[in-house]
Amino acid sequence: MTGARVSIIHVSDCFLPRLGGIEVQVAGLARAQAANGAEVHVVTATRLASDGAGYSVHRIAVRLPWDVPVHPRAGTCLDRVLASLEPSVVYVHVGAISPFAWSGVRSASRLGVPVVVVVHSLWDPVVQRCYRVLDRFASWSSAPVALAAVSRVAAERVRAVVPGVPVGVVPNGIVPSSWRRAPTRRPRGAVHVVSVGRLAARKEPMALLRALREVRADVPLRATVAGAGPEMAVLRRYVERNGMGWVSLPGRLDRRAVGRRLAGADVFVNAAAREAFGLAALEARTAGVPVVARPGTGVADFVRDGVEGVLTDDLAGGITRLVQDRGERLRIAAHNRATEPVHCTWPRVLEALQACATRV
Repeated sequence: MTGARVSIIHVSDCFLPRLGGIEVQVAGLARAQAANGAEVHVVTATRLASDGAGYSVHRIAVRLPWDVPVHPRAGTCLDRVLASLEPSVVYVHVGAISPFAWSGVRSASRLGVPVVVVVHSLWDPVVQRCYRVLDRFASWSSAPVALAAVSRVAAERVRAVVPGVPVGVVPNGIVPSSWRRAPTRRPRGAVHVVSVGRLAARKEPMALLRALREVRADVPLRATVAGAGPEMAVLRRYVERNGMGWVSLPGRLDRRAVGRRLAGADVFVNAAAREAFGLAALEARTAGVPVVARPGTGVADFVRDGVEGVLTDDLAGGITRLVQDRGERLRIAAHNRATEPVHCTWPRVLEALQACATRV
Protein backbone atom coordinates (compact mmCIF):
# COMPACT_ATOMS: atom_id res chain seq x y z
CA MET A 1 0.00 0.00 0.00
CA THR A 2 2.52 2.53 -1.17
CA GLY A 3 2.36 5.33 -3.71
CA ALA A 4 0.19 8.39 -4.11
CA ARG A 5 -3.11 6.62 -4.63
CA VAL A 6 -4.58 4.28 -2.02
CA SER A 7 -7.91 2.75 -2.95
CA ILE A 8 -9.64 0.76 -0.22
CA ILE A 9 -12.72 -1.45 -0.55
CA HIS A 10 -14.83 -2.78 2.31
CA VAL A 11 -17.13 -5.68 1.42
CA SER A 12 -20.01 -6.42 3.80
CA ASP A 13 -23.32 -8.23 3.48
CA CYS A 14 -24.98 -5.61 5.71
CA PHE A 15 -24.57 -1.86 5.94
CA LEU A 16 -26.32 1.17 7.41
CA PRO A 17 -29.15 1.94 7.99
CA ARG A 18 -29.32 -1.68 9.19
CA LEU A 19 -28.05 -1.48 12.74
CA GLY A 20 -25.44 -3.80 14.18
CA GLY A 21 -21.77 -4.12 15.03
CA ILE A 22 -20.62 -4.82 11.47
CA GLU A 23 -22.61 -1.95 9.98
CA VAL A 24 -21.42 0.64 12.48
CA GLN A 25 -17.80 -0.54 12.39
CA VAL A 26 -17.55 -0.61 8.58
CA ALA A 27 -18.99 2.91 8.35
CA GLY A 28 -16.56 4.12 11.02
CA LEU A 29 -13.57 2.53 9.29
CA ALA A 30 -14.59 4.05 5.95
CA ARG A 31 -14.93 7.52 7.47
CA ALA A 32 -11.62 7.30 9.31
CA GLN A 33 -9.71 6.06 6.26
CA ALA A 34 -11.29 8.68 4.00
CA ALA A 35 -10.31 11.37 6.53
CA ASN A 36 -6.72 10.11 6.20
CA GLY A 37 -6.82 10.75 2.46
CA ALA A 38 -7.63 7.31 1.08
CA GLU A 39 -10.16 6.67 -1.66
CA VAL A 40 -12.68 4.43 0.12
CA HIS A 41 -15.55 2.33 -1.21
CA VAL A 42 -18.10 0.14 0.55
CA VAL A 43 -19.63 -2.70 -1.48
CA THR A 44 -22.71 -4.25 0.10
CA ALA A 45 -25.73 -6.46 -0.57
CA THR A 46 -27.96 -4.19 1.52
CA ARG A 47 -30.48 -2.82 -0.98
CA LEU A 48 -31.28 0.39 0.92
CA ALA A 49 -27.73 1.06 2.10
CA SER A 50 -27.05 4.67 3.07
CA ASP A 51 -24.69 6.86 1.08
CA GLY A 52 -21.40 7.59 2.80
CA ALA A 53 -19.79 10.74 4.12
CA GLY A 54 -16.46 10.96 2.31
CA TYR A 55 -16.67 7.47 0.81
CA SER A 56 -18.69 5.76 -1.94
CA VAL A 57 -21.30 3.04 -1.43
CA HIS A 58 -21.92 0.43 -4.15
CA ARG A 59 -25.08 -1.68 -3.81
CA ILE A 60 -25.14 -5.15 -5.35
CA ALA A 61 -28.63 -6.06 -4.28
CA VAL A 62 -31.95 -7.50 -5.39
CA ARG A 63 -35.37 -7.17 -3.82
CA LEU A 64 -35.94 -10.21 -1.58
CA PRO A 65 -38.33 -10.94 1.33
CA TRP A 66 -37.23 -9.14 4.51
CA ASP A 67 -34.47 -7.50 2.41
CA VAL A 68 -32.15 -10.44 3.01
CA PRO A 69 -28.63 -9.26 1.99
CA VAL A 70 -27.78 -11.94 -0.57
CA HIS A 71 -27.42 -11.85 -4.34
CA PRO A 72 -27.78 -14.81 -6.74
CA ARG A 73 -24.94 -13.52 -8.99
CA ALA A 74 -22.77 -11.97 -6.30
CA GLY A 75 -19.50 -13.32 -7.68
CA THR A 76 -20.00 -11.97 -11.21
CA CYS A 77 -21.15 -8.57 -9.95
CA LEU A 78 -18.32 -8.30 -7.44
CA ASP A 79 -15.75 -9.24 -10.10
CA ARG A 80 -16.97 -6.37 -12.25
CA VAL A 81 -17.14 -3.77 -9.44
CA LEU A 82 -13.79 -4.65 -7.87
CA ALA A 83 -12.03 -4.69 -11.24
CA SER A 84 -13.40 -1.24 -12.10
CA LEU A 85 -12.28 0.26 -8.76
CA GLU A 86 -8.72 -1.16 -8.89
CA PRO A 87 -8.32 -1.43 -5.10
CA SER A 88 -5.00 -1.50 -3.25
CA VAL A 89 -6.55 -3.71 -0.56
CA VAL A 90 -9.94 -5.30 0.14
CA TYR A 91 -11.29 -5.68 3.67
CA VAL A 92 -14.05 -8.28 3.93
CA HIS A 93 -16.30 -8.22 6.99
CA VAL A 94 -18.00 -11.46 8.00
CA GLY A 95 -20.33 -12.58 10.76
CA ALA A 96 -21.26 -16.21 11.28
CA ILE A 97 -22.36 -17.10 7.75
CA SER A 98 -21.82 -14.27 5.26
CA PRO A 99 -22.21 -15.55 1.67
CA PHE A 100 -21.91 -12.16 -0.04
CA ALA A 101 -18.77 -11.25 1.92
CA TRP A 102 -17.07 -14.56 1.13
CA SER A 103 -17.87 -13.98 -2.55
CA GLY A 104 -15.87 -10.78 -2.10
CA VAL A 105 -12.90 -12.81 -0.86
CA ARG A 106 -12.99 -14.96 -3.99
CA SER A 107 -13.35 -11.94 -6.30
CA ALA A 108 -10.44 -10.07 -4.71
CA SER A 109 -8.28 -13.20 -4.79
CA ARG A 110 -8.98 -13.68 -8.49
CA LEU A 111 -7.77 -10.10 -9.06
CA GLY A 112 -4.62 -10.73 -7.04
CA VAL A 113 -5.52 -7.98 -4.55
CA PRO A 114 -4.49 -8.27 -0.85
CA VAL A 115 -7.48 -9.39 1.24
CA VAL A 116 -8.08 -9.05 4.99
CA VAL A 117 -11.03 -10.98 6.45
CA VAL A 118 -12.35 -9.47 9.70
CA VAL A 119 -14.68 -11.68 11.78
CA HIS A 120 -17.30 -9.75 13.75
CA SER A 121 -19.03 -12.61 15.58
CA LEU A 122 -18.27 -15.40 18.03
CA TRP A 123 -18.19 -18.59 15.99
CA ASP A 124 -20.10 -21.16 18.05
CA PRO A 125 -19.38 -24.91 17.72
CA VAL A 126 -21.90 -25.35 14.89
CA VAL A 127 -20.43 -22.48 12.88
CA GLN A 128 -16.90 -23.71 13.59
CA ARG A 129 -17.81 -27.15 12.20
CA CYS A 130 -19.26 -25.53 9.08
CA TYR A 131 -16.03 -23.63 8.44
CA ARG A 132 -13.92 -26.74 9.02
CA VAL A 133 -15.99 -28.62 6.42
CA LEU A 134 -15.76 -25.69 4.00
CA ASP A 135 -11.99 -25.61 4.48
CA ARG A 136 -11.72 -29.25 3.40
CA PHE A 137 -13.47 -28.50 0.11
CA ALA A 138 -12.51 -24.86 -0.57
CA SER A 139 -9.20 -24.55 1.37
CA TRP A 140 -10.17 -21.01 2.39
CA SER A 141 -7.66 -20.94 5.28
CA SER A 142 -4.73 -21.43 2.89
CA ALA A 143 -5.84 -18.69 0.50
CA PRO A 144 -3.66 -15.54 0.30
CA VAL A 145 -5.67 -13.66 2.92
CA ALA A 146 -4.99 -12.28 6.40
CA LEU A 147 -7.46 -13.15 9.16
CA ALA A 148 -8.54 -10.91 12.02
CA ALA A 149 -11.38 -10.63 14.53
CA VAL A 150 -12.82 -7.81 16.61
CA SER A 151 -11.78 -9.14 20.03
CA ARG A 152 -9.47 -11.63 21.66
CA VAL A 153 -12.23 -14.14 22.33
CA ALA A 154 -13.53 -13.87 18.74
CA ALA A 155 -9.97 -14.42 17.47
CA GLU A 156 -9.61 -17.50 19.68
CA ARG A 157 -12.76 -19.00 18.12
CA VAL A 158 -11.31 -18.48 14.63
CA ARG A 159 -7.91 -19.93 15.63
CA ALA A 160 -9.70 -23.05 16.89
CA VAL A 161 -10.89 -23.64 13.32
CA VAL A 162 -7.53 -22.93 11.64
CA PRO A 163 -4.79 -23.88 14.15
CA GLY A 164 -1.46 -22.33 13.33
CA VAL A 165 -2.89 -19.57 11.13
CA PRO A 166 -2.25 -16.06 12.54
CA VAL A 167 -5.44 -14.21 13.52
CA GLY A 168 -5.06 -10.54 14.43
CA VAL A 169 -7.35 -8.40 16.58
CA VAL A 170 -8.93 -5.27 15.08
CA PRO A 171 -11.29 -3.81 17.70
CA ASN A 172 -14.24 -1.57 17.01
CA GLY A 173 -13.32 2.11 17.01
CA ILE A 174 -14.60 5.08 18.94
CA VAL A 175 -14.03 8.83 19.26
CA PRO A 176 -13.83 9.25 23.06
CA SER A 177 -14.67 12.96 23.01
CA SER A 178 -18.02 12.13 21.41
CA TRP A 179 -19.08 10.29 24.56
CA ARG A 180 -17.54 12.47 27.28
CA ARG A 181 -20.41 14.31 28.96
CA ALA A 182 -20.92 15.66 32.46
CA PRO A 183 -23.18 13.25 34.36
CA THR A 184 -26.75 14.45 34.83
CA ARG A 185 -27.66 15.49 38.36
CA ARG A 186 -30.35 13.25 39.86
CA PRO A 187 -31.72 12.44 43.31
CA ARG A 188 -29.54 10.27 45.51
CA GLY A 189 -30.80 6.70 45.52
CA ALA A 190 -32.54 6.95 42.13
CA VAL A 191 -30.28 4.38 40.45
CA HIS A 192 -30.76 4.30 36.67
CA VAL A 193 -29.78 1.11 34.81
CA VAL A 194 -29.38 1.46 31.03
CA SER A 195 -28.90 -1.00 28.19
CA VAL A 196 -28.60 -0.19 24.48
CA GLY A 197 -28.53 -2.70 21.65
CA ARG A 198 -30.40 -4.65 19.05
CA LEU A 199 -33.41 -6.41 20.56
CA ALA A 200 -32.70 -9.81 19.04
CA ALA A 201 -32.76 -13.16 20.83
CA ARG A 202 -28.99 -13.64 20.58
CA LYS A 203 -28.50 -10.40 22.55
CA GLU A 204 -30.60 -11.87 25.39
CA PRO A 205 -32.82 -8.87 26.21
CA MET A 206 -35.28 -11.14 28.00
CA ALA A 207 -32.52 -12.34 30.33
CA LEU A 208 -31.86 -8.68 31.07
CA LEU A 209 -35.51 -7.98 31.95
CA ARG A 210 -35.66 -11.03 34.20
CA ALA A 211 -32.50 -9.91 35.99
CA LEU A 212 -33.86 -6.37 36.42
CA ARG A 213 -37.12 -7.71 37.84
CA GLU A 214 -35.20 -9.88 40.30
CA VAL A 215 -33.08 -6.94 41.47
CA ARG A 216 -36.09 -4.61 41.74
CA ALA A 217 -37.74 -7.01 44.20
CA ASP A 218 -35.05 -6.07 46.74
CA VAL A 219 -33.70 -2.63 45.80
CA PRO A 220 -35.21 0.43 44.08
CA LEU A 221 -34.12 1.22 40.55
CA ARG A 222 -35.41 2.34 37.18
CA ALA A 223 -34.27 1.08 33.82
CA THR A 224 -34.06 2.06 30.16
CA VAL A 225 -33.68 -0.70 27.57
CA ALA A 226 -33.14 1.07 24.24
CA GLY A 227 -33.03 -0.50 20.81
CA ALA A 228 -35.17 -2.06 18.12
CA GLY A 229 -35.53 -5.58 16.83
CA PRO A 230 -37.73 -8.66 16.59
CA GLU A 231 -37.94 -9.14 20.38
CA MET A 232 -39.57 -5.76 21.06
CA ALA A 233 -43.18 -7.06 21.14
CA VAL A 234 -42.18 -9.90 23.51
CA LEU A 235 -40.40 -7.48 25.84
CA ARG A 236 -43.35 -5.09 25.92
CA ARG A 237 -45.73 -7.91 26.83
CA TYR A 238 -43.38 -9.06 29.60
CA VAL A 239 -43.12 -5.54 31.03
CA GLU A 240 -46.89 -5.04 30.96
CA ARG A 241 -47.73 -8.49 32.34
CA ASN A 242 -45.36 -8.07 35.30
CA GLY A 243 -46.24 -4.47 36.14
CA MET A 244 -42.75 -3.18 35.32
CA GLY A 245 -43.72 0.40 34.64
CA TRP A 246 -40.31 1.46 35.92
CA VAL A 247 -38.77 0.02 32.70
CA SER A 248 -38.70 2.27 29.63
CA LEU A 249 -38.52 0.76 26.13
CA PRO A 250 -37.97 3.83 23.92
CA GLY A 251 -37.01 1.92 20.75
CA ARG A 252 -34.10 2.79 18.49
CA LEU A 253 -32.23 5.98 19.49
CA ASP A 254 -29.85 8.07 17.44
CA ARG A 255 -26.32 8.65 18.71
CA ARG A 256 -27.16 11.95 20.40
CA ALA A 257 -30.10 10.41 22.26
CA VAL A 258 -27.93 7.48 23.36
CA GLY A 259 -25.40 9.98 24.70
CA ARG A 260 -28.11 11.70 26.75
CA ARG A 261 -29.24 8.37 28.24
CA LEU A 262 -25.65 7.49 29.17
CA ALA A 263 -25.15 10.90 30.80
CA GLY A 264 -28.03 10.02 33.10
CA ALA A 265 -27.05 6.39 33.70
CA ASP A 266 -25.60 4.88 36.87
CA VAL A 267 -25.05 1.36 35.49
CA PHE A 268 -24.89 -0.07 31.97
CA VAL A 269 -25.70 -3.73 31.27
CA ASN A 270 -24.72 -5.91 28.31
CA ALA A 271 -26.59 -9.18 28.80
CA ALA A 272 -25.31 -11.15 25.80
CA ALA A 273 -23.28 -14.28 26.50
CA ARG A 274 -22.15 -14.43 22.83
CA GLU A 275 -20.98 -10.84 22.44
CA ALA A 276 -18.09 -10.59 19.99
CA PHE A 277 -17.28 -7.00 20.94
CA GLY A 278 -20.00 -4.83 22.52
CA LEU A 279 -19.78 -1.36 20.99
CA ALA A 280 -22.58 0.08 23.14
CA ALA A 281 -20.76 -1.15 26.26
CA LEU A 282 -17.58 0.56 25.05
CA GLU A 283 -19.50 3.80 24.54
CA ALA A 284 -20.94 3.54 28.06
CA ARG A 285 -17.54 2.79 29.59
CA THR A 286 -16.08 5.80 27.72
CA ALA A 287 -18.95 7.98 28.97
CA GLY A 288 -17.99 7.08 32.54
CA VAL A 289 -20.68 4.48 33.27
CA PRO A 290 -19.83 1.26 35.15
CA VAL A 291 -20.56 -1.75 32.92
CA VAL A 292 -22.05 -5.10 33.91
CA ALA A 293 -21.33 -7.82 31.33
CA ARG A 294 -20.54 -11.49 31.10
CA PRO A 295 -16.97 -12.83 31.25
CA GLY A 296 -15.61 -14.60 28.17
CA THR A 297 -17.06 -12.02 25.78
CA GLY A 298 -15.51 -9.22 23.75
CA VAL A 299 -16.48 -6.74 26.47
CA ALA A 300 -13.66 -8.18 28.60
CA ASP A 301 -11.17 -6.51 26.21
CA PHE A 302 -12.03 -3.11 27.70
CA VAL A 303 -13.83 -3.89 30.99
CA ARG A 304 -12.04 -5.53 33.92
CA ASP A 305 -13.97 -6.88 36.88
CA GLY A 306 -13.89 -4.34 39.70
CA VAL A 307 -12.07 -1.75 37.57
CA GLU A 308 -14.31 -0.59 34.70
CA GLY A 309 -17.31 -2.60 35.82
CA VAL A 310 -18.42 -6.07 36.86
CA LEU A 311 -17.92 -9.25 34.81
CA THR A 312 -20.24 -12.04 35.93
CA ASP A 313 -22.60 -14.67 34.59
CA ASP A 314 -25.01 -13.70 37.39
CA LEU A 315 -26.51 -10.56 35.83
CA ALA A 316 -28.87 -9.92 38.74
CA GLY A 317 -26.00 -10.29 41.20
CA GLY A 318 -23.77 -7.93 39.24
CA ILE A 319 -26.47 -5.28 38.95
CA THR A 320 -27.31 -5.61 42.64
CA ARG A 321 -23.65 -5.23 43.57
CA LEU A 322 -23.39 -1.85 41.84
CA VAL A 323 -26.85 -0.63 42.81
CA GLN A 324 -26.28 -1.33 46.49
CA ASP A 325 -22.62 -0.33 46.72
CA ARG A 326 -22.68 3.37 45.89
CA GLY A 327 -19.02 3.74 46.82
CA GLU A 328 -17.86 1.14 44.30
CA ARG A 329 -20.21 2.53 41.68
CA LEU A 330 -18.82 6.05 42.05
CA ARG A 331 -15.21 4.80 42.16
CA ILE A 332 -15.63 2.89 38.89
CA ALA A 333 -17.45 5.82 37.28
CA ALA A 334 -14.62 8.18 38.23
CA HIS A 335 -12.03 5.77 36.83
CA ASN A 336 -13.95 5.40 33.57
CA ARG A 337 -14.27 9.16 33.14
CA ALA A 338 -10.56 9.67 33.84
CA THR A 339 -9.21 6.99 31.47
CA GLU A 340 -9.65 6.16 27.80
CA PRO A 341 -9.75 2.73 26.13
CA VAL A 342 -6.82 3.83 23.96
CA HIS A 343 -6.60 0.66 21.87
CA CYS A 344 -10.16 1.33 20.63
CA THR A 345 -9.48 4.83 19.30
CA TRP A 346 -9.51 5.16 15.51
CA PRO A 347 -5.76 5.77 15.01
CA ARG A 348 -4.97 2.54 16.88
CA VAL A 349 -7.73 0.63 15.08
CA LEU A 350 -6.40 1.72 11.68
CA GLU A 351 -2.88 0.71 12.74
CA ALA A 352 -4.15 -2.77 13.68
CA LEU A 353 -5.98 -3.09 10.37
CA GLN A 354 -2.93 -1.97 8.40
CA ALA A 355 -0.77 -4.46 10.29
CA CYS A 356 -3.09 -7.23 9.09
CA ALA A 357 -2.86 -6.01 5.48
CA THR A 358 0.95 -6.20 5.57
CA ARG A 359 0.70 -9.94 6.37
CA VAL A 360 -0.90 -10.76 3.02
